[in-house]
Amino acid sequence: MTSVVLADDQELVRSGFRLILELAGLEVRGEAGDGRAAVELARATQPDVVLMDIRMPVMDGIEATRRIAHAGLDSRVLVLTTFDLDEYVYEALRAGASGFLLKDAGRERLVDAVKTVAAGEALFAPTVLQRLVAHYVHRPPPGAARLDGPLADLSEREAEVLRLVGRGLSNAEIAGELVISTATVKTHVRHVLQKLGLRDRVQAVALAYEAGLV
Repeated sequence: MTSVVLADDQELVRSGFRLILELAGLEVRGEAGDGRAAVELARATQPDVVLMDIRMPVMDGIEATRRIAHAGLDSRVLVLTTFDLDEYVYEALRAGASGFLLKDAGRERLVDAVKTVAAGEALFAPTVLQRLVAHYVHRPPPGAARLDGPLADLSEREAEVLRLVGRGLSNAEIAGELVISTATVKTHVRHVLQKLGLRDRVQAVALAYEAGLV
């Protein structure tokens, strides 16, 4: 059963999320009203996912995300935001978040998002991802793709997989694009993350844009 910790300074929001998630069969291990409490709760309960609001008292969601990531916990952080281009979202992703979700997302979207992040995939729909990265990530001029530095260690296939990850494709979609099995895609993605020293697919997406692969 997928386990979740809810971090939001609005009790009504937390209660609503708890109801939706528990009705869907997910386990809510606790609630926190500020970032510091969220970090402590994550360490104590080690959930699969921390549903993290950005703007909270005592400690904001960005710093809380960073501390959870640096603590070496297996918990993955799903950031909540009111706007799809919240000025703090990209900072949260850089801090180690595994994706972000709009607060006005529907019930099914919320449940699917938590399950997706718990399974190790990035959350973003391609259109939202493109808007986010286009707004925040420094990209080289068109045609200036580079495979220097750590990227030089990637095989041709791994570089292609990284490019498709950067486009926001899921493992199944990449498998269809390259006509290979999903298991093979997972292996390539794992190798890419290991070779580049990346925590997850979100960081791979940012790197793909910064390198001009997308």
